[in-house]
Amino acid sequence: MTVDEMMAGRPEGLPRALRALWHDAHGDWNAAHEAAQVEEFGDCAWVHAYLHRKEGDVGNAGYWYGRAGKPVFRGSLEDEWRFIAESLLS
Repeated sequence: MTVDEMMAGRPEGLPRALRALWHDAHGDWNAAHEAAQVEEFGDCAWVHAYLHRKEGDVGNAGYWYGRAGKPVFRGSLEDEWRFIAESLLS
């Protein structure tokens, strides 16, 4: 599945982290956060970090990057969203 195919579909059936990204891209930060916060490690923690970075909560984002074992992303939010989505889909 490509990012474009994911975005053209519905979130049902997507893994939780991708579902969170789908909701975020469709303008529903709260649904994205709800999906991401269910798991406190791995892919969901990575998306959770991105969501808090987007929210402007740098400290909380840093915590979740640590939980995910990922460095803080230094590019734009749009670039980070795409990077995470492509990584999770590969």
